[in-house]
Amino acid sequence: MSEQNGRSEETEAPAPAKGVVTLEPEETAGGSPEAQVAKRLRLPVLPLRGTVVFPAVAAPIAAGRDKTIKAIEQAIAGDKLLFAAAQLDATVEKPDPDELYRIGTVCRIAQMQKVPGGVQMVIQGDTRAAALEYVERDGYLEVVAREMDDMDPLDAEERAFAALYKEVHERAAEVSRLRGVPKEIVDHLLGGVSTPGELADLVAFYTELEVKQKQELLETLSVEARLRSLLVHLQKQIGLLEAQEEIREQVQEELGERQREIFLREQMKAIQKELGEDIDSQEANDLRERIEALELPAEARQEVKREFRRLERLPRESAEAQVVRTYLEIVADLPWSETTEEQLDIAHAEEILERDHYGLRDVKERVLDFLAVRKLQGQLPPPEAPAADAQEAEAEDGEDAAASGAGADGPAEDAERTDAEETGAGATDAGATDAGATDAEEVRGYEDDRAGETLLFVGPPGVGKTSIARSIADAMGRKYVRVSLGGARDEADIRGHRRTYVGAMAGRIIEGLKRAGTKNPVFLLDEIDKLGVSFQGDPSAALMEVLDPAQNVAFVDHYLGVPFDLSEVLFIATANVFQQIPGPLRDRMEAIEFRGYTEAEKLEIAKRFLLPRQKRRNGLLPEQLEVEDDAVRTIITRYTREAGVRNLERELGSVCRKSARRIATGASEIAIDADDLRELLGQPKVHAAMKMDGDAVGVATGMYYTPVGGDIMLVETRVLEGKEGLLLTGQLGDVMKESAQAALTFARSHAGDLRLSKERLRNHEIHIHVPAGAIPKEGPSAGIAMAVALVSALGDHPVRHNVAMTGEITLAGRVLPIGGVKEKVLGAARAGINEIILPAVNEGDLEDLPDQVCDQLQFRLVETLDEALAVALANGSLEAGALAFSEDGRDG
Repeated sequence: MSEQNGRSEETEAPAPAKGVVTLEPEETAGGSPEAQVAKRLRLPVLPLRGTVVFPAVAAPIAAGRDKTIKAIEQAIAGDKLLFAAAQLDATVEKPDPDELYRIGTVCRIAQMQKVPGGVQMVIQGDTRAAALEYVERDGYLEVVAREMDDMDPLDAEERAFAALYKEVHERAAEVSRLRGVPKEIVDHLLGGVSTPGELADLVAFYTELEVKQKQELLETLSVEARLRSLLVHLQKQIGLLEAQEEIREQVQEELGERQREIFLREQMKAIQKELGEDIDSQEANDLRERIEALELPAEARQEVKREFRRLERLPRESAEAQVVRTYLEIVADLPWSETTEEQLDIAHAEEILERDHYGLRDVKERVLDFLAVRKLQGQLPPPEAPAADAQEAEAEDGEDAAASGAGADGPAEDAERTDAEETGAGATDAGATDAGATDAEEVRGYEDDRAGETLLFVGPPGVGKTSIARSIADAMGRKYVRVSLGGARDEADIRGHRRTYVGAMAGRIIEGLKRAGTKNPVFLLDEIDKLGVSFQGDPSAALMEVLDPAQNVAFVDHYLGVPFDLSEVLFIATANVFQQIPGPLRDRMEAIEFRGYTEAEKLEIAKRFLLPRQKRRNGLLPEQLEVEDDAVRTIITRYTREAGVRNLERELGSVCRKSARRIATGASEIAIDADDLRELLGQPKVHAAMKMDGDAVGVATGMYYTPVGGDIMLVETRVLEGKEGLLLTGQLGDVMKESAQAALTFARSHAGDLRLSKERLRNHEIHIHVPAGAIPKEGPSAGIAMAVALVSALGDHPVRHNVAMTGEITLAGRVLPIGGVKEKVLGAARAGINEIILPAVNEGDLEDLPDQVCDQLQFRLVETLDEALAVALANGSLEAGALAFSEDGRDG
């Protein structure tokens, strides 16, 4: 048993009725005659938080609440009696009557002392009592209570009851022993008990129980039932204390073994030293020799020497020694001066790029330009600052000239200098001055020559960003190291952890250089747009120092604590979404966009790279499996939809696995054509949009761009009788909604030229819908398509089904340029479109299209919406610069 301090855990108990708390006579003491005639008391209330006071027990209480202080003062002024009742919720500062238990203890104040903030006192429990009524009186609670007597057993000498009493007595003593209470104190407490009821109350008060459990024991009037319930709690306490004692002994035993191990190791170290076999010293010497052989900067060498001195003073088994040893090993493993000789052969680099990649013409050109610039920069002599003696001589000449011309007229001198400059007089001096200025400018500008060396490859997944970086490393003859930054949320991922704990480690940049083994590798920062931000810092901010040529010459990793030169590292970053990269970080990189592959390029990539690789992975010889081109085209168009080729390779892998199964069961050679794909790969997974079968009124074909390629979409318009208004459906974004509003405003303002009925515009509702409503749609490119569909529906003009269009419009009818022309045109050609309307400003984008695509399409470049309507409407034409309509439409 341990002494209570008047506070314990929050309790949970059923709340009594609201308002006045009463207890009927028949509810107390089991209806015994003694309880019925028990006297009533009117006492101040002492609310208890976290504890329960029992009869015949002295309890220390600290009081500081206003109501409690007034109740104590009232008791002191009277007979020093209080009614102590526990609170239902110990966190309530000002308990109401319904926040107190009904059963409490009548207590007498034995001692009291005023202290700052309240009073401290010792109260002695007298008897149990039941609250009949709580009353607010003069700032404190008063209770009308009735005393409650214990229900003693019928025969206290009965053997079962005597055994129960003895068992509780012994278990209470055992709990005290396990808690470390001196035996003399336990014997004194338990020896002063004269009745079983007093024993139960005393043990219940000193046992560590929740308030709810103690309150249940207080409310139990039957002494035998109280002892039985208390015995259960004591057995639980004994089990818990024995488990804690066992754990404590195990810990002490382990600590003893650890100390013994340390002692034996020290003895072994002394013996090895006497025999000349000091392993620790040998390891330290080897590590010291490795570090001394490194070409370390002065600051780094000083830090290493300091850490070596610390290591010599620390015990080998200590955690701090492990941290220091690991630090020194990392310093020894870093490439402080090791470099790979760079081999920049542009023709060889072009050969490697063509060997490893098909397509990506613009990307390859930009990479080759970059390598050519690197080669020429390496051949330039390093700039030299003007010699110090030359500068001093020039300063002396300037002082002499100033002294000789001290009395000259200022403006005349300026005029003479100007004439001399214009006529070329003094060319030698001027030339020398200009040369010195040029040298100084070169020196000042040399640091900026490295700006923009960090390349950023931006594009959808699977388009070859990572493999291009590896090819650059091969072409330059450098080591290649890749670090994935996706999901990095801690600044320490970049700059490392400070050496304040055993688990500290260097950042990913230093670890990557350690793996590379050279200080000038090609370092790929993959998924740089997936960096996160947390309360531990912003890793993108740390990367700014890594990628800035003006700062990475002395990059300080928190783990190393000394500068490390990153200026010779060629950093290349990859990202899927350019806008997700923070602006300051984007500013330190030069972006190269990967647009994705056309279907023809995917076919060639599959034949050259993907299919042979999947054959090898699945154990197939080249002659055992032949996949027809039509089958590969079908996989590209019907089973995948992506900008890259990852899913295409997965589907080809499925074909190879199923073919390998056939060959393993007896087939010799297998040929796969398009008709076999349904059996091998199942139902087609992609259903590409196709052009309409014929011309229709109010339906125009637009084009849109996605990261996985372009496609066509149908814009449908219907004019309905009813309230005037514009209804837009199809999960359109704000920009597309504004395009629809602009198209309607154009139609209303040009109703006469478009032969539109103003009555129909006023008294009809216009509904514009873009199918595939589950897919969000956004962007200005659908402006022309919406305007054509709207004019077609209002004027009953059919729209040509073989024409697709894209472009942004203005209220005046001008057509503005858009992006993603290549992807949109390829998607339209795949859908069977053979005539495309584009903004005239986008004419230059047609140069990016493959020749075979340009040969099968006819492009109409327009500057105004009238020109677009003349091409898109079946009965439209442009006569003398104005839109005209014929009775019969053209052949689509």
